[in-house]
Amino acid sequence: MFQYEKDAMLIQDQEDLINLLQMRFGEIAPEVVTAICTLEDMEQVERLILVAANAPEYRVFLEELEMKDGFKITGERFNPLSK
Repeated sequence: MFQYEKDAMLIQDQEDLINLLQMRFGEIAPEVVTAICTLEDMEQVERLILVAANAPEYRVFLEELEMKDGFKITGERFNPLSK
């Protein structure tokens, strides 16, 4: 795969993440959008998409966004039905 294809996929995933957050939690702070757009690791963005889809509260997503080495998404913390 060419670098420009990877870059396009990363940008698409970043946009998908932002859109998912807006659908689930409403207005997203500009700082959060900027933080997402500066992510360069595709795996981290994909992980955050799963977090955004499963986090019951916005603050859980924000905590995960700040983590640089998170990899597991398990337990009640990621149950979208628990509130």
